Amino acid sequence: MQVRDIPNLLTGIRILLVVPLIYVLLAENYWLALWIIFVASISDGLDGFLARHYHWQSRLGSILDPLADKLLLISSFIMLAWLGHLPYWLMLLALGRDFAIMLGGVGYHFFIGPFEMEPVPLSKLNTLCQVLLIMAVIIAQLPGLDMFQLTDWLIYLVAVTTILSGMQYIWHWGGQAWRLSRAQKTESESHRRRPESTNRG
Repeated sequence: MQVRDIPNLLTGIRILLVVPLIYVLLAENYWLALWIIFVASISDGLDGFLARHYHWQSRLGSILDPLADKLLLISSFIMLAWLGHLPYWLMLLALGRDFAIMLGGVGYHFFIGPFEMEPVPLSKLNTLCQVLLIMAVIIAQLPGLDMFQLTDWLIYLVAVTTILSGMQYIWHWGGQAWRLSRAQKTESESHRRRPESTNRG
């Protein structure tokens, strides 16, 4: 392993944390769940800093990093909804948005061209709100701590940012797909015209 692989190693550790996170949530060990999420958040920030600061970005890292984030967030949402700490409608809304983005990316790749996944600005805000909500919900389960009013506000904030970021993805990638398809159509028409002009000459 080379030094430049450290960000990918940290990302891999974050992916491996998904299993113990599910286990401790099932066991309702909220202190340990909070520590796992804290370690995962530090790992996320550190691998991003190292990759950007030392120019250690890689194709593998660009795939694994958002995958690790999604696995942790999705597993947390599912488990907290299962335990009755989050409404099911919010879990389904978050999962539905991610599933729609994934399907859109696959369709874009096969019908338009190479798909480079870049989070839109509202998606970053949505991810931050989701992390804050998960941490607030877990902290609210600890004895002597009352954060239920904050979690109620965060639930609706996550719902709004989930919907708006999904719409921004549609606007951004839909517009790009439309522009690329028009450019491809124009290029194919110009190729068809060239033989005609050559024959006339």
